[in-house]
Amino acid sequence: MTKHIFVTGGVVSSLGKGLNCASIGMLLESRGLRVNLQKFDPYVNVDPGTMSPFEHGEVYVTRDGAETDLDLGHYERFTNAPISRNSNFTTGSIYSSVINKERKGEYLGKTVQVIPHVTNEIKECIRKLDNEDTDVVISEIGGIVGDIESQPFLEAIRQFGHEAGPGNVLFIHLTLIPYLRAAGEMKTKPTQHTVKDLMQIGIQPDVLICRTEAPLTPSMRQKITLFCNVSQECVIEELDAKPFIYQIPLMLVEQGLDSLIVKKLGVKANCHDLGKWMAMLNTLKNPAHSLEIAVVGKYISLQSAYESIYEALIHGGIGNDARVRIRRVESDEIEEQGAQNLLDGVSGILVPGGFGNRGIEGKIAATRYARENGIPFFGICLGMQCATIEMARNCLGLAGANSTEFNPDTPHPVICLLEEQRKITKMGGTMRLGAQPCKLVPETKTWKAYGKSDVIQERHRHRYEFNSAYAEAFAKAGAIVSGKSPDGELVEVWEYAKHPWYVCVQYHPEFQSKPTQPHPLFRDFIAAGLEYQKKR
Repeated sequence: MTKHIFVTGGVVSSLGKGLNCASIGMLLESRGLRVNLQKFDPYVNVDPGTMSPFEHGEVYVTRDGAETDLDLGHYERFTNAPISRNSNFTTGSIYSSVINKERKGEYLGKTVQVIPHVTNEIKECIRKLDNEDTDVVISEIGGIVGDIESQPFLEAIRQFGHEAGPGNVLFIHLTLIPYLRAAGEMKTKPTQHTVKDLMQIGIQPDVLICRTEAPLTPSMRQKITLFCNVSQECVIEELDAKPFIYQIPLMLVEQGLDSLIVKKLGVKANCHDLGKWMAMLNTLKNPAHSLEIAVVGKYISLQSAYESIYEALIHGGIGNDARVRIRRVESDEIEEQGAQNLLDGVSGILVPGGFGNRGIEGKIAATRYARENGIPFFGICLGMQCATIEMARNCLGLAGANSTEFNPDTPHPVICLLEEQRKITKMGGTMRLGAQPCKLVPETKTWKAYGKSDVIQERHRHRYEFNSAYAEAFAKAGAIVSGKSPDGELVEVWEYAKHPWYVCVQYHPEFQSKPTQPHPLFRDFIAAGLEYQKKR
């Protein structure tokens, strides 16, 4: 049967449960085990698709078109797990399913309650990943122990562990050992209390991963062991991994966490095969080159809003034996201070996705600065649309050109609403989502980047598109459409032929990039940046 690992958190949020789940998955895969991962989020939204980036951060899109938590991006970057819509469930989606079943009469007149109906629904979601092709499922429980919102999920995994029986379920609890600078010492008491809260629910953690700024002393380990009822070998120290999150698996393997898991779950596993990961880390730590790339966005103040973009840039650097320094530029500030003042000296400019009118003119100014100064440019989703607007205004002479998202009455709607979106009124889960095929034009930069592939698959999340009625005029100005939907209706990629490297895509290539396998467009973008830097 499939084995299960449940990862919970305590003391404070944002300790890195997602990164630890991804790292554990990577380590188990390195030992020949087949792994899948999922996350349970305690918020009442059905999914994060309608949430502001300032509230939630990035919305990660799976191949099958689910709008999910950003931690699923870590799962895919670290592992080869088949991430899908069954990899993320929320309180909202759980209750929605329960209510739909009640309306259909599936509970046969029973009074519907949190226990057993909601907890049974959660357990059913866990079992969706059970199959003959999966050895271990890792399930992350969002929030922390003690949150009211998390209680049904914790009760469900308690029941699941009881029903699965000894040796089939492992509970890992991620906690914090805070360092009090005024006192000059670390404190284990918060960890003792969070484990006590977990045990009151009926869950005894098998392993504790302790986030800490400084190494644990032997006496601290003894205290944790005594009060938390775990053996010393099951107290795993996890120091801050800045600046490279890809070091986390090695920190865990050095303390034997993967061996503990294999032993406690009783699964057969091979010896480690970490050669490719170690080689990647060596390049990351000791690159031959370095360069600075500007990311011009609307949510720059929030790291998690562009998590996959930042990681994909780092991957592109790894693919070129280079360290990428990221200059984060707020598009609002470009509107106030000018593009040259904020973008001077960079070796590449990337404008990522987003929604809404705020900061749009700043993004448009950034695309113009890149185009006119020969700086490598990469426009993604909204970034592609901003580049389209800029080209229409300044190269095609279409005064007032815009997107109908920002100006419904624009005289030149070079970006317009997808035809399929015109009758949609509900916001959540209704965009063009998930993997879509794209047919590339031979001999273009994009075609060459993808290894001369004629058809590719990339993930989408948008409502607006390039207006094909303007394609011929763009071509005359040097903007070549290099990728379309197979039916030829939708423009997916265009390039500016008069520029060393100016590529705009409607899709989100960052979702398919890994540190050991950089996305080809990010790899070539960084390569172009290095070439520009050399010539400059």
